[in-house]
Amino acid sequence: MSAGAPTARAAARFDVVVIAASLGGPAALRAVLAALPADFPVPLLVVQHRTPMIDDQFVHALRYRTRLPVRAVADGDPVDTPGIGVLPARQTATVDAAGRLRLRTVDGYRTADPLLADIAVYCGPRALCVVLTGRLDDAAAGVRAVRRHGGRTIVQQPSTAQAPGMPAAALATGCVDLTVPLSRIPACLVALAMAPDAAEPFRVAAPSPADLAV
Repeated sequence: MSAGAPTARAAARFDVVVIAASLGGPAALRAVLAALPADFPVPLLVVQHRTPMIDDQFVHALRYRTRLPVRAVADGDPVDTPGIGVLPARQTATVDAAGRLRLRTVDGYRTADPLLADIAVYCGPRALCVVLTGRLDDAAAGVRAVRRHGGRTIVQQPSTAQAPGMPAAALATGCVDLTVPLSRIPACLVALAMAPDAAEPFRVAAPSPADLAV
């Protein structure tokens, strides 16, 4: 990552957090981002399935729910841009050799998987993934990639999700580190960003068959 990072970011255990969500995601994202401190040291990238017609309103709404700066991701943005970057609707991103995000339009719903796959390669064990509420299985392949390259994944407990499909699909990969209710995700992010072992008290029991049922 870039050499001129501030001290707090240089000391962070991760280079980036990618948060993926779909149905029910706006409310879940507001809950998570509102609870993060203003000095949260790790850049965040948000992938939320939505129609392009509400792009501006979505980014605007998040700005009023968090103490961190929020921006719409533009092509060429560095991966390690501080604050919260929101990918445009129906677009994903790859990471080039210089660590810049390259946007591309996606046919279909899989906008999280390509981004997570590239983040996993670029950041290796310093990648952190969060899978929130949503239908279908976007982010499941990305979760596998993150684990393969040594990163970590937090998944919203399906029973606390408006739509359990995405969390259940991520859990079914067997590549998830923490499964927690939505209300505990901000505390886990803060703990993992500063000291990974501190997140252990937030761990919950392995998912039941009902949690994995989509």
